[in-house]
Amino acid sequence: QVFLSVTSVLDMSVFKAQFVLEDLVEDMKKQSRDLSFGPLQPNGQIVVQGSFPAFQVLTDFLLPKAKSLPEGASTEESKSHQRPRRRRPQEQRSTMGTRNSAAGARGEKQVVILDTDMYLYMRHFLPWVFQGKAGVVISAIPDGDVTTVCVGSAGGALAGHVSSVTKAIEDWSMKLHSTLRKERISLQQLSRDERQHHKEACERLKAQYPQVLVMPYDTHVELVGLPSDVFKFTKEVSR
Repeated sequence: QVFLSVTSVLDMSVFKAQFVLEDLVEDMKKQSRDLSFGPLQPNGQIVVQGSFPAFQVLTDFLLPKAKSLPEGASTEESKSHQRPRRRRPQEQRSTMGTRNSAAGARGEKQVVILDTDMYLYMRHFLPWVFQGKAGVVISAIPDGDVTTVCVGSAGGALAGHVSSVTKAIEDWSMKLHSTLRKERISLQQLSRDERQHHKEACERLKAQYPQVLVMPYDTHVELVGLPSDVFKFTKEVSR
């Protein structure tokens, strides 16, 4: 299995008042050995690359330090600079990654960052994961390659319900991350008739491979499913 690689630009300048940035970066490297770190820039920014699970370790390390900053210190790196973007897709690649959840200011909301294709697969095949429990409201905000899933209390939710729903979403996303595969069937070099023929073939094969999520686009068709199913599906389309 091959993890998707994402890139984040972290703004470490917000930690200047409390930490020596060079020392903090060295500690980050020790805590997150599966990530690749670029040089620390004079403005405090640093480029980090790696998998979603590896970023989870880094976020768990930095979040307590961010909370210890003096009141009013900016943490905009989590909003503007720390926006993962996926590398250019390869012909064959693994599917999903997750990033950790974080509690809201009063503990009433938690957030899970999912790969968008992971989210779509879960919504299609595991819709009950997002139904939550009594008093729990779940919403999703797609943003390109990632989707932010917000889990919050609408009032009346029992203690621990928000956390248990969040954990279920995280657990399922990690489980699927290790078992699913993604394949892209390119249509760019085909004529209009050939593109239509390929899309019709994909529609016919959906019944034969009910556990494969098929997402047609103008220039390509995305497939997400078990490796064996995706391989056979792609082979059938090529015929």
